[in-house]
Amino acid sequence: MCRSWLEDELRLIRPTLVIPVGKLAIGYFLGDRPLSDTVGRSHQATHVGGSSLVIPLPHPSGASSWIHMPGHADLVERALVLIGEELRRLQSTVKARKRSAA
Repeated sequence: MCRSWLEDELRLIRPTLVIPVGKLAIGYFLGDRPLSDTVGRSHQATHVGGSSLVIPLPHPSGASSWIHMPGHADLVERALVLIGEELRRLQSTVKARKRSAA
């Protein structure tokens, strides 16, 4: 039901980084793949707003037992590290642009 809103936002914002949370959101950007094949990794995805780096996370509701399966908590931890690294890289890029514009 929210797909049109999401697509309007993607067209408007054209994000560099997208962090989809949950299987439905991940599926929109990466297709129907097992969480263990997507979480803990960076992916480049093309969408209506262009192309973005996608770093997926599982849904935090606790309704799924996925997180409790062997190795899956490590995948989430790796995803969080990747998100932190990418945010720091983006922050450095913004600071460099501001310095060169001044």
